[in-house]
Amino acid sequence: MSQILNVTKRSIRNRVLNDYEDLDRGKDLGVKRNEAYGECYESLGSVSQELEMNSVSVVPDDTFTVSQAVNAFGFGKFQAKLSLFTGLCWMADSMEMTILSILSLALHCEWRISRYQQALVTTVVFMGMMLSSTFWGFLSDRFGRKQALTLCSVLLFYYAILSSVAPNYLWVLLLRGLVGFAIGCGPQSVTLYAEFLPSKQRAKCVVLLDCFWAFGACLEVLLALIIMPTLGWRWLLAISTAPLLAFACICPWLPESARYQVASGQSEKALETLKRVATENNKPMLLGRLVVDDTVITGRGRFKDLLIPQLRLTSILLWFIWTGCAFCYYGVVLMTTELFEASETCSRTEGIFQPVESCSADCRKLNTQDYMDLLWTTLAEFPGIFATLFVIERFGRKKTMALQFLIFAASVCLLFICFKNRIVLTLILFIARGIIAGVFQAAYVYTPEVYPTQLRAIGVGACSTMARFGAMMTPYIAQVLMKSSLVLAMSIYSSVAVLAAVCCFLLPVETKGKEMKEGLSRK
Repeated sequence: MSQILNVTKRSIRNRVLNDYEDLDRGKDLGVKRNEAYGECYESLGSVSQELEMNSVSVVPDDTFTVSQAVNAFGFGKFQAKLSLFTGLCWMADSMEMTILSILSLALHCEWRISRYQQALVTTVVFMGMMLSSTFWGFLSDRFGRKQALTLCSVLLFYYAILSSVAPNYLWVLLLRGLVGFAIGCGPQSVTLYAEFLPSKQRAKCVVLLDCFWAFGACLEVLLALIIMPTLGWRWLLAISTAPLLAFACICPWLPESARYQVASGQSEKALETLKRVATENNKPMLLGRLVVDDTVITGRGRFKDLLIPQLRLTSILLWFIWTGCAFCYYGVVLMTTELFEASETCSRTEGIFQPVESCSADCRKLNTQDYMDLLWTTLAEFPGIFATLFVIERFGRKKTMALQFLIFAASVCLLFICFKNRIVLTLILFIARGIIAGVFQAAYVYTPEVYPTQLRAIGVGACSTMARFGAMMTPYIAQVLMKSSLVLAMSIYSSVAVLAAVCCFLLPVETKGKEMKEGLSRK
């Protein structure tokens, strides 16, 4: 720059001197020459300013994105606290889902409901989740993750506590359906959590978040073991709402997503949020201007944007993957108590379950051994978590999900045989549940990573909706069809798992090692 200015100065000075070389010397000449030099330097100043202004477009100013800030701050105290808050939400949701396999059997014995009515108790919860997941995703993209989670936690606690005093079967159906409606917002806690995680730790942290889900499921089984024989299902429902109340109380202290704030035009609030992260992690705040690093889609939380050309194939494949994952996962959860209950009816000669009529009079309450075996199969989620953690960063998200689906299909095929040995049966269910739980966590890692910020919540919500559709169908396989044909029921589960594995291989994007997108262009 200095060399350019010096050359320009010499050029203008020589031009002016040549223009005045024929003028008379004297006082007038000095005045005119001074005026000429004044014009010269004014011209030179304008040239210098023009050159400096032009240079601004070449040399960019200091800017940073939310992704760069989050990666610079790393994983610290802020993320550790958020892990506990999000984990509490995850644990509360897990307890409400685990109770389904226990509640339906209790109602079957107390109110003499049929097998189809028993399956309907489970189905209405998933129906509520299916109908609400996209709604909560839209709400999260429009008004923020924190607002949606706060509202859902209050509603969930309210409807869950009312369920414990339901006077009859119809009231149970209505209130459990509303519980499912509120639970539909649960996946948005993972969205909020993932948006504050550095890219290197994101997969690891989201997978480990499932420890809270597994812990909640184990806690619910232990509560059932203690409460059901003496106090009954009403007290079990009431006491199980304690984590929901705790999460509702801490929601006002949840941070809002900085990515959401930037995408919604709230840059000042996003800076305040990032300063809070930097302060709690004892890291210096980045200097410069906060910008968005992608072209942003106009409008937030619109379902139709999930089907734009860049995302259409990904969305359709993910919807089937999530459907198959929930269908298989909740199938294992529900079939566990059914298999334990029916293992005594296993035919020694045919190796299959004897057909069981849909009769309201047959009632067998779960005993201590049943609860202990249920606890063992629930504990299977912990090794499933750590196996997923080991594989997902080495082979990527797509291959991890596909491999786990195939292993699940193989383990379910072993259930074609009706095992009278409870240890063998428990071991097979242990493997199946651990593997399918790992698939669910891998899907929770991949889905927020593949969608941009303005569609992330609605994307996760849409996938959760499809998952609840699969979960809504599974009671009629695990609790009804399996009573008459074990082979047919297991064939359906293994076939769905194989098809889902194929969809995993067909996903067009591998997100391993990539930053979360802030937006997409419409090209």
